[in-house]
Amino acid sequence: MSTPTGDPVIRVRDLKKSYVSPAGTTEVLHGLNFDIYPGEFVAVMGPSGSGKSTMMNILGCLDTATSGHFAIAGKDTAKLDSDALAKLRNDVIGFVFQGFNLLARTTIEDNVALPLVYRGVERAKRHEAAHAILQKVGLDGYAKSRPSQISGGQQQRVAIARALVGKPTILFADEPTGNLDTKTSDEIMEVFSALNRDDGITLILVTHEPDVAQYAKRLIRLVDGHIDYDGPSRAYFEEKAA
Repeated sequence: MSTPTGDPVIRVRDLKKSYVSPAGTTEVLHGLNFDIYPGEFVAVMGPSGSGKSTMMNILGCLDTATSGHFAIAGKDTAKLDSDALAKLRNDVIGFVFQGFNLLARTTIEDNVALPLVYRGVERAKRHEAAHAILQKVGLDGYAKSRPSQISGGQQQRVAIARALVGKPTILFADEPTGNLDTKTSDEIMEVFSALNRDDGITLILVTHEPDVAQYAKRLIRLVDGHIDYDGPSRAYFEEKAA
């Protein structure tokens, strides 16, 4: 893993997260510290309950930390109100989840173009952008199809296209291959790898599957809300295999 240069696109300092319930306070994240630089491909792994989804939600501005410092794209999120956070998500971040979350009665083209509706982009330009992204993920011939007419792997490609149509600089993927077979998972991971390699998109992927995590250049492993490993993914898995 080469040494990153320039300013980090994500900066995390002493990040903590806890939840309060009638049973008491549950500490989920315990003072995390790391930077992620533009163009990195980072996998986040850890056993169930390690805090990886909680961390992802905070980094994606879907949740807030209890304490600590978190900046994304040079903006201190603690200083942003809900409208500013929503704009940041819309302008900078794309999300891909395990569930494809496609609108069943809507064409593939309109599913992909949906984020541009919220930006107020006119219909013709929305569809032009959707077609360009569908071509990038190998689905340009399916624009008028509906989700029920394509396979699970193709539906995940549609979800990736939808995340990309707004031209984000950071893409978060939470267990994006969890519903797919091994062959299709490999195909989806090749799409992510190409987006990172060819388009320079910063990619942060949460997974529990070592085969998926090995596509990333860097691995952050969480255990009980602490960082257990942060370094080259290849070195981590080679050590485990030795």
